[in-house]
Amino acid sequence: MDAEAGVAGADQLPRRQYYLNLLLLAYQSFGVVYGDLSTSPLYVYKSTFSGKLRHYQDEETVFGVLSLIFWTFTLIPLLKYVIIVLSADDNGEGGPFALYSLLCRHAKLSLLPNQQAADEELSSYYRNGFAPRNGSSPWSRRFLEKHKKMRTLFLLIVLCGASMVIGDGVLTPAISVLSSMSGLHVRATGLHHSSVVLLSCIVLVGLFALQHRGTQKVAFMFAPIVIIWLLSIGGIGLYNILHWNPNVYQALSPYYMVKFFRKTGKDGWIALGGILLSMTGSEAMFADLGHFTSASVRVAFITVIYPCLMLQYMGHAAFLSKNTFHMPTGFYDTIPEPVFWPVFVVATLAAVVGSQAVISATFSIVKQCHALGCFPRVKVVHTSRWIYGQIYIPEINWILMVLCVAVTIAFRDTTLIGNAYVLSADCGVEGVQACSFWAKFQLVEKKADFFVNIIFSLNKPAQC
Repeated sequence: MDAEAGVAGADQLPRRQYYLNLLLLAYQSFGVVYGDLSTSPLYVYKSTFSGKLRHYQDEETVFGVLSLIFWTFTLIPLLKYVIIVLSADDNGEGGPFALYSLLCRHAKLSLLPNQQAADEELSSYYRNGFAPRNGSSPWSRRFLEKHKKMRTLFLLIVLCGASMVIGDGVLTPAISVLSSMSGLHVRATGLHHSSVVLLSCIVLVGLFALQHRGTQKVAFMFAPIVIIWLLSIGGIGLYNILHWNPNVYQALSPYYMVKFFRKTGKDGWIALGGILLSMTGSEAMFADLGHFTSASVRVAFITVIYPCLMLQYMGHAAFLSKNTFHMPTGFYDTIPEPVFWPVFVVATLAAVVGSQAVISATFSIVKQCHALGCFPRVKVVHTSRWIYGQIYIPEINWILMVLCVAVTIAFRDTTLIGNAYVLSADCGVEGVQACSFWAKFQLVEKKADFFVNIIFSLNKPAQC
């Protein structure tokens, strides 16, 4: 009996340790992965109503915008990334080059001279559940293997996606920090905009100066800030819903999207750029996967990120539906007077954290590019004894800092930076990842039918 009890205790200990590590990594992911996504409310509504859409100042338009934000946020970050994309890691690594490396191991796609025959003897060469190349091959694999130009085009698409993620590392810190500092205009009306830009640059320099501390230490410092920020905006959103318009939940119906486009026409389609900003930072969930695990990233998103951000977007819409003259202004007008300055401080700190997600993702992408021979040799510093993917690259860090400060000084406006971001990061990265995942389903999982792909992917998390 004692021996059996000892075996049972030994089985429970690793399981308990697994869940403790899962919760610890989920906690750390708030400070690295989700900072960018959680600060999107600072500029989404302001960017959406900055153009001709500001002429449609009525409740129906606000409900239409909220409906678009809700379904965009549900379909892209939740369905696409949390349920599907996080299942396509390459031995724990994420990002466009991780996908490319995975595809090269299941088809002769590689044009890079970095593969050896001995690699196939490694136990981790093929992911669990995928057999080596044998038997019949789908037509798509035969087509890509036969035509070198198509393989070259596919590599260029992957390189383009990696470049856009790196570009995201330049634009995101600028728009996040500048948006948070713009709250000073709400209370300090006499403050010159140049002073706000200068303060933003100082904050950016301080952020990049902390990067040498490593992802783990930065995450422990930043995670509490993001959690406090999310709980704060979630609470403010709930207050605005109850105080201004409890019926705002009706806007979650897709019917309001149809009414929105019927009413606004071309102006509504142009405003989609601002709505896409609600998913800024979603690509970091996959690109930062090497710093954490897919399970920890999923737990953090489903339990805290999604409900808090949805409450905030709904609360903001409830406020605007009864205060339509505030449409062209930003997030800070929705904050109740007694808590304005505490929320402003937390928002500024959260914007700094928001930049951490894409900075860590940039380090991971550059490391993968270098491993595949597509990037010059750089110094890679491993900052953790336990997590292999937690790295710091000094040269990239200082280059990003200079570029972020330059973008902040040159644009000086969050709307202009947001337009550049939507074009490069959202549209570009999502398009590249769509091509890569089509190839992944065709070549790796051998699933040809679209609906079969979706069903297969929805079942993947249970296997992880």
